[in-house]
Amino acid sequence: MNIYAIGDNALTISFSNIIDEKINKQVLSLFDLLTQQKIIGVKDIIPSYNSLSVVYDLIEIKKQHHRPFNFIKQQIEQLIKDYPVPLENNYRNITIPVCYDTSFALDIIELAEQKNISVDELIHLYTKKTYRVYMIGFLPGFAYMGKVDERLATPRRKSPRINIAAGSVGIAGEQTGIYPLASPGGWNIIGRTPIKMFDAKKEQPAFLQAGDEVQFIPISLEEFNQQLL
Repeated sequence: MNIYAIGDNALTISFSNIIDEKINKQVLSLFDLLTQQKIIGVKDIIPSYNSLSVVYDLIEIKKQHHRPFNFIKQQIEQLIKDYPVPLENNYRNITIPVCYDTSFALDIIELAEQKNISVDELIHLYTKKTYRVYMIGFLPGFAYMGKVDERLATPRRKSPRINIAAGSVGIAGEQTGIYPLASPGGWNIIGRTPIKMFDAKKEQPAFLQAGDEVQFIPISLEEFNQQLL
C-alpha cells in the first residue's frame, strides 16, 4: 500500500494497479473505516477500483498541525495499524431487470455477430454471472461493474453516440454498466432497465453503491413498460 499527495489538499492510498475483487474489498473496508472515524479536516473520501482518495481542508488542519499531508497520512497509517482492514464487506445483493429488445439493445445484434453467437446465447452469458460494483463515477450513479464473461468482452465503440438513453445497459472491455442519465457514450448497448438508477430527490440518490453484488434478469418489452419507474 502506498500513500502519496495528489495536490496540496488531497492524497491517494493506492493498493494496486489492477482490477481485483479482493483488492476492491480492501479499498471499501478502508473507506468504511475512514468514514466512521471522522478525522479532523477530512472533507471527502472517494473509493475507486484499487485506491482511495482523501480530500481535506488545509485551513482547518493548519489550526492544529503545520503539515496537513503528514497529519492525514499519519492518521490513516495509525488507523490501519489499530484496525487491520478486513476483507469482508456487508453490502447488498441486488437484482436488476433488463429488457433486451432490439429497440433498446442498439448493439446486441452486431455484438452477437462479432462473437459468433446468437443473441439468446449472448443474453444467457450476460445474465448467468453476478457482477460486483467496483466504483461509482463518470456520471452521478454510474456503476462500473465486472467482470463480464470473457466471450463478451469488447472494446468501446470507435464512434461514441451523441445520446444514450437513461437506463441503457452497456459493455466496455470486461466491464458492464448502466447509464443513470441520458448522455453521450461509447459503450456497446445491449439492453435497458426500467429502474431509475439516479434520483436526486432521494436521500440516497444512486440506486447502486460500490461493493453491491448485481444479478441481471431478462424481461420482455411488455414487462419493461409495466415496471417503468
